[in-house]
Amino acid sequence: MTVGNDPVKVMKQEVGKAAAALVQSGMIVGLGTGSTTAYAIEYLGNRLKSGEIKDIKGIPTSFQAEVLAKQYGIPLTTLDAVDHIDIAIDGADEVDPQKNLIKGGGAAHTREKVVDALAEQFIVVVDANKLVDKLGSTFLLPVEAIPMAIAPVMRAIEKLGGKPQLRMGVKKAGPVITDQGNMVIDVKFDSIENPAELEKTLNNIPGVLENGLFVGVANKVLIGEVKDGQPVVREM
Repeated sequence: MTVGNDPVKVMKQEVGKAAAALVQSGMIVGLGTGSTTAYAIEYLGNRLKSGEIKDIKGIPTSFQAEVLAKQYGIPLTTLDAVDHIDIAIDGADEVDPQKNLIKGGGAAHTREKVVDALAEQFIVVVDANKLVDKLGSTFLLPVEAIPMAIAPVMRAIEKLGGKPQLRMGVKKAGPVITDQGNMVIDVKFDSIENPAELEKTLNNIPGVLENGLFVGVANKVLIGEVKDGQPVVREM
C-alpha cells in the first residue's frame, strides 16, 4: 500500500500495526470498525499471509469489518460458533482518563459493544485528538433505537437533560439505518458526570437498543500522535 508522506495516515497505520502485533496464533479476534481499525485488519491479514501467525478467526462488528476481513484473507466466525473472544481491536470517538469511551460515530456501536465486552482483552486504537478529560465534551453520544420508538425515546432523552437529533444519511435522503435496521439518535449532554449511570439509564428507556458509552470495557488504549513530523504510538 502506498502512503505518500501523510503523517496522520502513517500514524494511524502504526497504531493499527501495534494492535495487530498483539494477536497470536489460534486467537479469536473481534474486528472493530473505522479507519484506524481498518489498518489493524490489514496488518492481521499480512501476518497471516506471511505465515507469522496462523489459525486465527475474526468476528466482525460491522459490514465494513466483514468486507475488510474478507479482502485481507482473515477467516470469519460467529458468536454462535465460539465460546470466547481472546482479543478485540476497535477504535473510539472519545476516550477519558479512566479508559471509558464514547463510540458509535460509524453507527456500529451495538455490535461493537457485544463483541468488545466479551473479549478477554479489548484494545482501543485512537489518535491523540480523541482524548478528552470528560466524555461528551467533543462528541455527541449515539443512541440506537428501534424506528417505532424514535419520538418517545427522544422525549425521554430530553427529560434527562440531553439534546437529541436524529442522525441523517450522507448521500442518502432520510435517516442513517444501522446494520440491525434501527436508527441513531445523537445526543448532546452538557456534561456526563457519571458515564456508568447514564449508560444504564439510557438503555432502560423502552425502545433503546444500546448507546455509545463503553464504561469499564477497555483494557489497553494505544494512542497515535505525530511528534516533530514523526508518527509515534504510546500506551495510555
